[in-house]
Amino acid sequence: MSWLSRLFGEQVPEEIRGGLAEGEHVLASGAVATGGHVAVTALGLWVPEGAGARRIGWHLISKAVWSGDTLAVTEAQVTAHAGKAVLLADRAPVRYVLPKPGRIPVMVRRRVEGSIRSRHRKDLPGEGGAWFVARKLPGTDGVVLQVRPDPGTDTGPLAAIAEEAAEQLAGP
Repeated sequence: MSWLSRLFGEQVPEEIRGGLAEGEHVLASGAVATGGHVAVTALGLWVPEGAGARRIGWHLISKAVWSGDTLAVTEAQVTAHAGKAVLLADRAPVRYVLPKPGRIPVMVRRRVEGSIRSRHRKDLPGEGGAWFVARKLPGTDGVVLQVRPDPGTDTGPLAAIAEEAAEQLAGP
């Protein structure tokens, strides 16, 4: 890292600069071998998408794995709402090759792990079960209960359990 980078910080990639929320700052960024950039902010991980970039909130990153110079990100998508809880399903992992990742691996790990407040595994009668994970919402003081069912698990009864658990988590 040059002394100018240490003094003034890293330059914000153009495709990310225009999408940053007010007060959102890039903490680390790196060029992706196939084009675009990955960037870390307090609100999420910016990844290339088309000619631009988009932010994945830390609470929606199910898994981020480093292997060599490659970051594999598994993003969750909300499939249903159950009161104040959300049911999630994982998308297919997307890989980003970062020839010079710098501080990105450490920062991503800290941010993803730091968003998790608690987790609990619940096996359901019959087949399947789910992970119940309370996660901090980036940029707020709020927490959301996420429920990630095993493949093939009936989400009907699970939604009722999730709704009740979210109410208990929220308190009176």
